[in-house]
Amino acid sequence: MKINIAIFVSGSGTNCENLIRYFAGSERVCCALVVSNKPDAFALTRAQRLGVATAVAPKAQLNDPDVMMPLLREHHIDFIVLAGFLPLVPDFLIEAFPRRIINIHPALLPKYGGKGMWGHHVHEAVKAAGETETGMTVHYVTPVCDSGEIIAQFRTPLSPDDTADDIAAKEHILEMEHFPKVVEQVLNETFA
Repeated sequence: MKINIAIFVSGSGTNCENLIRYFAGSERVCCALVVSNKPDAFALTRAQRLGVATAVAPKAQLNDPDVMMPLLREHHIDFIVLAGFLPLVPDFLIEAFPRRIINIHPALLPKYGGKGMWGHHVHEAVKAAGETETGMTVHYVTPVCDSGEIIAQFRTPLSPDDTADDIAAKEHILEMEHFPKVVEQVLNETFA
């Protein structure tokens, strides 16, 4: 059985592209659709260049089951991966895909999670707190932002001289290395 995944994005899409490339030769997993809440997200361009279907779903459409469910059915979506997706996922999607929506977060949850904690805001908070390490977390999506069960975490040490940009760069290396493997592991367990 082929597992069709949708990748939800809001930004430049480095994780999105990494996932598409990782699964490009897979006989089991297909990156079937990339959905963005922002029409100008560069992730859409990355996906299109790699031959993956794209859709734009601003807030009104994202929160409308009569828009989202037919879109996901049309592409036979079995699983959703959030890769830098900023809006809260509506409850109807969480109910339609129980334990089949996962998210990547650029910190070691439960620290630095919740409303407003995304992208550079996270790395600046890590720097301000004088943390000696940071990392990435992959977790299941629930109705409460960044509170779902943790699937995997990866850490990297920080030095006092690291800027927020340095912290972001170190954490991004972890994402590029580990995120596709964690997604694959979750898919293998979910669709065993």
